[in-house]
Amino acid sequence: MSTTFYMPPMSLMGQNAIKQLGGELNARNFKKALIVTDKALVDIKLVDRLTDELAAHNIDFAIFDGVKPNPTENNIDRGLALLEAQKCDFVISFGGGSSHDCAKGIALVAANGGHIRDYSKGVHLSTKPQLPLVTVNTTAGTAAEMTIFAIVTNEEDETKYPVVDKNLTPIIAVNDSELMVAMPKFLTAATGMDALTHAVEAYVSTAATPITDASAIKAIELIAQNLKTAVDNGEDREARDAMQYGEYLAGMAFSNASLGYVHSMAHQLGGVYDLVHGLCNAILLPVVSRFNATEKVERFADVAKAMGVDTTGMTYADAAEAGIIAIEKLSASVGTAQRLADLGVKQDKLEFMAINALNDACSLTNPRKATTQDIINIFNKAM
Repeated sequence: MSTTFYMPPMSLMGQNAIKQLGGELNARNFKKALIVTDKALVDIKLVDRLTDELAAHNIDFAIFDGVKPNPTENNIDRGLALLEAQKCDFVISFGGGSSHDCAKGIALVAANGGHIRDYSKGVHLSTKPQLPLVTVNTTAGTAAEMTIFAIVTNEEDETKYPVVDKNLTPIIAVNDSELMVAMPKFLTAATGMDALTHAVEAYVSTAATPITDASAIKAIELIAQNLKTAVDNGEDREARDAMQYGEYLAGMAFSNASLGYVHSMAHQLGGVYDLVHGLCNAILLPVVSRFNATEKVERFADVAKAMGVDTTGMTYADAAEAGIIAIEKLSASVGTAQRLADLGVKQDKLEFMAINALNDACSLTNPRKATTQDIINIFNKAM
């Protein structure tokens, strides 16, 4: 069986990596960027780190700062209108997954036409490369800065769907850990648990390969060893650097092996209740892992070792459970071990969300197949 592996052709990594960006953009003869970000990053002037670099290299820009935490179709439409009005020749996203996903939608539709929803009914549906996209990442979680995924919310029908397309891959991804130092504790925790979920789901995915396995296991190790430190002390550069590499490796894994029920279910929670994606993943990951462990017990035993569990003398089943407990303990230590009911999730929406979760593209590679009732039961266990 043949496989394909996608990632950006260039990634700039580490402290002050953003200072390399201007020269790379000049080398490509780009003239004017549409910067896609959110208002909070503009207000705290973090985006100035990017605009100063562009100005120093005589690159013009316009700013679209209307991205919502769960980016919507309307966000993409409005950003596309500004890109066309300002005659921008490339796009730069600045922020976390929301900014990157919105920018991906803008760049893909700008080059291919139609509506972003047109590209959600299958995989690799676009016919042309997107308008050149550069991603500057400020969180260590989603890996949206380097994947072939974009997650979009349709506010009208309360759904959240993935667009999976090779033409969403950015041409340059920037992970500058200095941009992550100012992240609040909760955002650090939620995005870190998102990255852990990516790695675990990719490792047990039915589409996993030796390349994605290696990326996923190393990601789990880095996140298990450094997330708590990064949450407790955001100024710890060593932990921030380790988390940026961990989330990137997790992105390498899931962008190519895909994900599973944790993400397909979390997408529905985001679409219906507009909840924080990483928090939803943190809540669902242990429950879905126990559901999946019967099919991938040896793989979950590997996860336990990567989480730092001494599995000597344990059966695969005992090791798998010990690994899931380690995930629960890490989540509790960083403040994401919450309950869905406490976040406002209601019983009357569970069947609707379960049906949509099974239709989500991420469900295709989950290692154990579920019925609608199984997904409802998983939601209930997380309530």
